[in-house]
Amino acid sequence: MFFDLIRRNSKRNRKENGIFFASLIVSVVAFYIILSLRNQDVIIFLQTMESDAVNRLLGLIPALYGFSLFILFFLIYFSSRYQFERRSHELGLYLMMGMRRSRLFWLLLAEDSLSSLISLLAGIPAAVFLSEIISLVTAKLVGLGIIGHRFTFSLSAVLITAAGFFLIKLLAFGILTIQFAGKEISLLLAGDREKEQQVPRPLAALLKLAAGILMIGAAYSLAIMGLSWSSLLYMGMTVLLGICGTFLVLYGFSALIEIILRRKKNSRGLKVFTFRQLQENVICRTNSLAVSSLLALLALCCFGFGFSSAWSAYSKSGHVIDYTFEGSREEVLSQTDKPPLFDYIEDVFEVRTGGLRDDIYPIETDQLLDAVSQQEASPEREILLNNLSQYFSPYLISLSGYNHILEISGETPLVLKDGEAAIYNGAEFTNPRLTEVLDKSLSLEPVIKINGKDCRLFGKSRNTNLVVDRLINISMGLIVTDEEFDKLLPEGSYSSYWNASLSKAVTEKSGLMQAITEVNSLLDKTGLNYESYLQNIGRQLFYLTASSYTTIYLALIFLIIANTVLGVQFLMQQKKTGRRYKTLINLGCDYESMRRSARTQIKWYFGIPLILAAVSSIFGIRSLFTGFLSPSMKGDLLELSVIAMAMIILLCVVEYFYIAAVMRLSDKHILELMQSTREE
Repeated sequence: MFFDLIRRNSKRNRKENGIFFASLIVSVVAFYIILSLRNQDVIIFLQTMESDAVNRLLGLIPALYGFSLFILFFLIYFSSRYQFERRSHELGLYLMMGMRRSRLFWLLLAEDSLSSLISLLAGIPAAVFLSEIISLVTAKLVGLGIIGHRFTFSLSAVLITAAGFFLIKLLAFGILTIQFAGKEISLLLAGDREKEQQVPRPLAALLKLAAGILMIGAAYSLAIMGLSWSSLLYMGMTVLLGICGTFLVLYGFSALIEIILRRKKNSRGLKVFTFRQLQENVICRTNSLAVSSLLALLALCCFGFGFSSAWSAYSKSGHVIDYTFEGSREEVLSQTDKPPLFDYIEDVFEVRTGGLRDDIYPIETDQLLDAVSQQEASPEREILLNNLSQYFSPYLISLSGYNHILEISGETPLVLKDGEAAIYNGAEFTNPRLTEVLDKSLSLEPVIKINGKDCRLFGKSRNTNLVVDRLINISMGLIVTDEEFDKLLPEGSYSSYWNASLSKAVTEKSGLMQAITEVNSLLDKTGLNYESYLQNIGRQLFYLTASSYTTIYLALIFLIIANTVLGVQFLMQQKKTGRRYKTLINLGCDYESMRRSARTQIKWYFGIPLILAAVSSIFGIRSLFTGFLSPSMKGDLLELSVIAMAMIILLCVVEYFYIAAVMRLSDKHILELMQSTREE
């Protein structure tokens, strides 16, 4: 009998508070995925080349997990408190019927433990499946396929997830039990009484609203201008202004509701009742609304910034060359032109480059500096002028080798005549805006002098990488004809880099990543000094994985908590004001009118903090771009902002479905009130 009661009550609680139960399952999924990260194929692969960076990322996981548990505790506490208050009358009846308080404690503990166990049993399989999908998709995003993918199951992640989950559940349950243990039976039977709330004066509320808007505006002005990132003091000021501003805006929002109410004095139906209910909800739950708004803001910022920056890192990881070797022609070709490497590697070609010494061949760049000076004033123009003023010893790049790279990448080869050169601008040292200013300057066809000889700068600047990874980094160089290169840099005064591509048949058969891994194992036996595309893609893949996993994980946790707190708090307040709905029923109000009234309240109750969070997130993401983006990525602000806005819209769509779920629960509660009133 006792166990049947536990099972029935647990089932009923999950059914009546489905939103909270679903939130717990999603939390379990998120916990497992982040804790099992080290077992996923992508991370295992990255540890072979970016071990230090990956280890630092994995070292952050316990902190992320602990922080998530801390935040989730408050969600469980408030949701469990709602369940206790909803069942207050039922618990009082148990005691009246002779159940001891100790037995009631074990009953409630068993119900809660059973629900927690079902959450884990439902969440872990979904988490394992989803982690496999994420691992496959992450590798697919970079177009590399899978290296011997195998199914993984992390028992340690399951145990840590379960331990942390049960720990915070028991802690919240213990605190609530102590609170309810001392209550008299009469208080339990009566339930929570409605508390009278004093409506703030409109003028004071309007002043708070105006002050809050100014403080939020000041916070984001500091962040966007970059002052917040300059010192800890400014960062503290920004955070404090943002938090205080959010609270003041929501404290002052009751003034706007009061203005709406005054305009609806002669309204028919339940419009005045609806806004009076909403006004009381906002006043009663201002702190909860503010906290939920801040959590939603964090979720939107994490998701928008993380996804857009990861996408940018992925989109910039161009793949042109598979290998670059150092050494003489004989050393390289003696290994690549014979089996087993001959079966893998094709199209080996030389790229020559070397520094031009100013003390031997003086460089004059006056016309180029004049051309840049003629451009519209901007920070990029000043940066370019500063860089070019120190441009005395450029690197020369042979035309034939660079044209071969352009052909492989699908670009049009350069055609240079005697006395012409093209500017090479390293991709890691520029951004689209700098490139635009430089190209406009080059369109004026400036002439530089090398050892007194005129050299016209031809066409636009080029930034396709010379080598596969980081054997050489050139911020700015000159692409010249092979004849001119031989004149200025005789044999022995330049370096040769041998680029190579893998056979298409090999990459199509086993995938690029697996093919390069196999070739690496063969090259390690030859003694050749080389770099492969794996170093480059490994770095890009690490940035993609680190930013996407951590930010999306945090966004998910913040969003779950913000939404569930809002939903639970509204349903708690609706239950406390249930007598008002019963009075409306007795006065002849129909179900459809009360249902529309409650739905309108829900839309406003969720909309107020979430719209505030959505608007703030536009400036918040922009400030994150200011503080965290690399100089090369800051030139893509427009593209990144569009991607971030798309992510904000996506989360708003998710919010719509969540609000719809809360509306259905509200409809069900009102229907139950109507049925109980008729029975009475």
